[in-house]
Amino acid sequence: MRMTAFWMLCLCYFSVHAQSHAPTFKVIAFYTGREDLAHISFVHEANRWFPQMAAKYNFTYETTTNWSSLNADFLSHYQVVLFLDTRPEDPAQRLAFQKYMEHGGAWMGFHFSGFALTPSAYPQNWDWYHEQFLGSGEYVSNTWRPTSAVLRVEDANHPATRNLPETFKSAPNEWYRWSNDLRTNADIKILLSIDPASFPLGTGPKPYEIWHSGYYPVVWTNTKYRMIYFNMGHNDMDYEHKYDNTNRTLSHTFDNVMQDQLIINSLLWLGDGSKP
Repeated sequence: MRMTAFWMLCLCYFSVHAQSHAPTFKVIAFYTGREDLAHISFVHEANRWFPQMAAKYNFTYETTTNWSSLNADFLSHYQVVLFLDTRPEDPAQRLAFQKYMEHGGAWMGFHFSGFALTPSAYPQNWDWYHEQFLGSGEYVSNTWRPTSAVLRVEDANHPATRNLPETFKSAPNEWYRWSNDLRTNADIKILLSIDPASFPLGTGPKPYEIWHSGYYPVVWTNTKYRMIYFNMGHNDMDYEHKYDNTNRTLSHTFDNVMQDQLIINSLLWLGDGSKP
């Protein structure tokens, strides 16, 4: 009987131990990884960094390039969806994603996932996503070359910005300008913007690729949904082969303590199923 009691205690211990280490939420990251060397570099980096964070913070991280998996049955197994570099193009996939978000799903998007420009290979032909969900409308222009910016925290009370300083220097990035002024959208909560201390931002060589003034949101959420968008996600690359012929990565998105904290704060907030 003593042996029976001993094994029952062991069984209970391992059962409780296993439950306490069960993943708290599941993440699925969609990406294409075909367009721009900088975006491909970012995707590879993200797919190394997020599994490390998953092990540290007790969630699961899976990836797929199969956008046809963007359907109700597949999405029902995940609490958070990531778009690392693009968006779905098929109408059925788009509708499935919209319904997922409207029924409590969570989403994190990076950089090119918000891009839309008519005419281009990625026209603005999805009003719900670009006008309502993101609120940003079309892409207008960008800085060049990928450059660090001083970012200002606009809302220090949001879970994503917890324990961040008022301003901090970002990792190098290509920064986007949008057609819509997000400040006029009551559903949008801007979390970070480019601080004026950043100007001039960019190095050119074309004059319009260098910003000297203006207001530029770079991280925001739509309060109607559990979502967050980051303009970050474009590494600097040796396009000109100044160093060798490998198109080497010259900067990394996940190599900045404060920016990394912002991203993991945001993911943990999305994963816990709550709104701020």
